Formats: sequence, C-alpha cells, structure tokens
Amino acid sequence: MRRFDEKYLLVATHNAGKLGEMRALLAPYGVEVVGAAEKGLGEPAETEDSFLGNARIKARAAVEATGLPVLADDSGISVDALDGAPGVYTADWAETGNGRDFRLAMEKTWQALEERQAPKPRNAQFRCTLVLMWPDGHDEVFEGVLPGQVIWPPRGVEGHGYDPIFMPDGYNLTLGEMPPELKNRLSHRALAVKKMINDCFQ
Repeated sequence: MRRFDEKYLLVATHNAGKLGEMRALLAPYGVEVVGAAEKGLGEPAETEDSFLGNARIKARAAVEATGLPVLADDSGISVDALDGAPGVYTADWAETGNGRDFRLAMEKTWQALEERQAPKPRNAQFRCTLVLMWPDGHDEVFEGVLPGQVIWPPRGVEGHGYDPIFMPDGYNLTLGEMPPELKNRLSHRALAVKKMINDCFQ
C-alpha cells in the first residue's frame, strides 16, 4: 500500500455534490482538493461494465491530462429485486436529451419494482469503488458498500442522485433527509474514503 504524500489531489468528477463530500472528508489531512471542472477536463466515455473499470478510466484520463495524482470513483445503486440494476448504469438511467434528471431515474427505478411486484422491504445497496492513481500509473483501490432499502415517495432535499429514495439500514431517514455531516460519516463513498485514509494518509 503506497502512502500519499502529495500536496494536491485532483478529484475526477464534475458532480459538485461528490466534490464537496470529498473535500469535507479529506480536509483534516492538509491536501488541497481540486475538481475536474476547475482544470477544464471533459468526461471520458465509461465503457466498462464494472465500477472498478470505469473508475480506472476516469483516473487514467485525468492523470494523463494533468500530471496530477487523481482520485476517481464510480458508484451507483444496486437493487436486489432488479437483479442489481441499475448498478454501473445508475447515471445512465437519469440521462435525458437535456442532461441528467434523477427524479426521472428514481421514478423509473420504482416503476420497475412495481412492475415486478417486488416484496418489501426492497433491499438495495449504494456501492462505491475508488481508484487513487499517481502520475506514474500506480493505483490503489478501495470499496465501500452501504446497505439499505429503496422507498417511495422520495423524501428530503439534501444529497444528490438517488439519495431521496434510499434509507440506510438502521435509520428511519433517507439519505436525502440527513444533514450532510451525518451522510458524510456513513455513505458508501465515506466508507471507501475511510479505508483509503487509513491505508494511504495516516
């Protein structure tokens, strides 16, 4: 496991919510976090069928474009009764002709469950795979899984993506109802980042 001793870390995302989450989680370690948009980076095509494959595509593209160490993630929600869908295609379910609409994606997910008459609780997991890549191409991989269930109707205006319909195990709040400091402690991304911090930053 390689220790991270760099002063800058490029987080390969254009998602302001994800970037803010990463900044908050890494703030105690004196690393300056910059986002892909700040560097004018585009979004590479995610052509793999796994979270790890797509995270590596994003990390490698950003490293090659900037020469900086990069943290990239691929994440999504996997619903048991939908055979793990949308999974690696989570963001694709939100695509429209005018950008991503996660309200539409949440409705699509719930409608698919209704069509299958899936029994409740409708168990699901938020999954995150992180790739921390150095300019020499070395990388370390970390995974986080947050189990819970999907509920309807959506609740809460915090968070992003599918957060308003996901209730983590042990809570009666959706991620969309949780204050950011609570979500940042228990999210799938937080779990993966904690592993990364323990192995590479401490």
